[in-house]
Amino acid sequence: MQQCVALVSDGFEPAECRGLRMTAELESLAATVRSCRICVDNPIGRPLPHEPRPVLRPSSNARILIASQAPGTKVHLSGMPFTDASGDRLRDWLGVTSEEFYDTEKFAIVPMGFCFPGQDAKGSDLPPRRECAPAWRAPLMGLMPQIDLVLTIGIYAQSWHMGAARRPSLTETVRDWRSIWEKSAGQKVLPLPHPSWRNTGWLKRNPWFEMDLLPFLRSEIRYRLG
Repeated sequence: MQQCVALVSDGFEPAECRGLRMTAELESLAATVRSCRICVDNPIGRPLPHEPRPVLRPSSNARILIASQAPGTKVHLSGMPFTDASGDRLRDWLGVTSEEFYDTEKFAIVPMGFCFPGQDAKGSDLPPRRECAPAWRAPLMGLMPQIDLVLTIGIYAQSWHMGAARRPSLTETVRDWRSIWEKSAGQKVLPLPHPSWRNTGWLKRNPWFEMDLLPFLRSEIRYRLG
């Protein structure tokens, strides 16, 4: 590292030095995010109804980013993303083991909202907090340039990562996955529904998802892990 510092001071930064620098910067930023309290101290609307516990697993090496929604109750307690039934279904969709899924050499997991947002009167999880993405998403993505596949889970991730390519509804967006894939240059994007049990009915109504999209998704995952 000292040799890298000397080279950079001379106006030259080799690729390995740049990698070390960006890894250190990403680790520092992730530590800052994990101590974030803006949803309590400077909230947009009502403050978070409990103590913040940001959950994220960025990576300087993984090629695949899981751009998810926000932690649920079980993840809020565990501090690890997708330690619930949704995680089991997502890992099945991807065709990976838990060991592969939680290996930050293979997957980065960065949700749109880092803390469990609470629940509404019907017991459903609230949307991701609005403070997270404007404050942190662009800086985090800027330090993960090696990502070449983004799995956008739900409309909030699709809105941020796909912009105008997102269709009016989640179903239309996911159904148009082939066109979205072909038009995404460099960093490939695939839209997915949330793997929650609440979407079991959606999966039954849209059998093309499991017949067409999932085999393609698994092949792209295995290609990047292989």
